[in-house]
Parts: sequence; structure tokens; C-alpha cells
Amino acid sequence: MAKYIILDTETTGTDEEDRIIQLGYMVLGDKEIEVHNEFCSSDVAIKIPAMEAHGITPEMIEGKPPFSELSSFTRLQELNDASNYMIIHNAPFDLGMLKKEGFACQMKLIDTLRVAKHIFDDEEAHRLQYFRYKLGIYKYEQEEANKLGIEVKAHDAIGDVLVLKLFLTELKNAVQKKFPDVNAVEKMVQLTKEPILIKTFRFGKYRGRAVSEVAQEDAGYLRWMLNNMENLDEDMRYTINEHLQNQLP
Repeated sequence: MAKYIILDTETTGTDEEDRIIQLGYMVLGDKEIEVHNEFCSSDVAIKIPAMEAHGITPEMIEGKPPFSELSSFTRLQELNDASNYMIIHNAPFDLGMLKKEGFACQMKLIDTLRVAKHIFDDEEAHRLQYFRYKLGIYKYEQEEANKLGIEVKAHDAIGDVLVLKLFLTELKNAVQKKFPDVNAVEKMVQLTKEPILIKTFRFGKYRGRAVSEVAQEDAGYLRWMLNNMENLDEDMRYTINEHLQNQLP
């Protein structure tokens, strides 16, 4: 029977040298839900902005084992099979951090951030905490937390995993409603891999304007973006190319 691993990490920061200091995940698929939540030590000091976000201080990880010695990591390695599903909100970040610790994901991947951008494409934001309030998850999360013995705290690995578990149900229902004739879970795996057609600029001089409108009025600017903005993300690059190609005679 396939298992579903809903995972989050907290780290010393977001730069290349940074490392994981908290690993939290749940394993769904059997009658009993496994809950794993461990802190670990790191040779990299926790950066102040990271500490400000997640509240993990050096004292909290002092004397903790390194990541490689966590029992939760050992269990994660046991689950790392192509028949199982890894579910993360903004998967590239956490998978990148796990890779530094020697973990290469072999599971089917569902990135709920990317799926949400496909399904809730008109929303002004797609952060997990945004949906926590937008969808009213905060109203019933404590009941679920009590069942599982979890403390709900924003930007805490296991707290975010709990919220993600509840959001996943909402997201799956929305996917099933939009694609009624397909398996919703497999559709989420597919949507994770597909590029996103962005509707509105969220930066620059055309912020707030529809990309389709700008393509009609100032296609030269879109071409300039492609040629000059090296940090342009793949979805925006895909969106611009789609609109420019549609203009060809």
C-alpha cells in the first residue's frame, strides 16, 4: 500500500552553506499516522533572520545528534521508494536541503505550492499560511493537533506539516472538482511537473497588469526580460514565450 509522506524542514538559513536543524513529517497510508519531529545539530550557525522566522535558537539544538543520526532520517530512507509519495509545499527548497544531507528523493513528488498555483491561479498569494486563513483551516486545526499530539506553531516544521496535511485535503478536493475524470493524486503529481501560465505581473513596472495585456501593448519589454533578466524563473519565462509565440502570424 502506498504511503504519503508530508514533510517540512527548518534550517539555519536559506543560503548554499545552510543546513537542516529540524525535520518534521507525517506518514499516511495505514490506519495509524506516523509523526516524526526531531531537532538536530549543525556545524553552521543559525542566522538571525532564520531564528526570527522559526524561533529555533542555538540552545535548542545544543547536544542534539547530527542529521545523519536522526531516527526520523533513518525512517525516511526506508520510505524512499517509487511507490510512495513525497508531499511538500515549495519542494525545491526542502529537497535541496535534504540533498545536502545525502538524501535523494525517489518517491513520486507532489509540490502543493505548484499545484495550488495551477488550481487557485487567481489568488494573490500561494503561501501555506495564506491558505491556512483563506480556507479557514485555522478553525479546525487544533482538533487535529490534539489527536496527533502536535503543537500548532507557524514556521515550525511539524506545525507546518499539520497545516499542510489539512490543506492537502482541500487541494485534493479542488483538483478533483476541476478534473473530475482523473485520479486527483496522480493529477497533482502531473501538475507538479507542468509549467505554470502566470496571469499577472507581481513585480516590475507592469506590476498588477495582466501578462496578456502587456504582450499586446509592449512585446518588446517581454523580449527584454527574456534576454536580460538572468534570474527570471522558469514559469515566467514559459509564460512570456507562450504569449510571444501566440502573437506570431
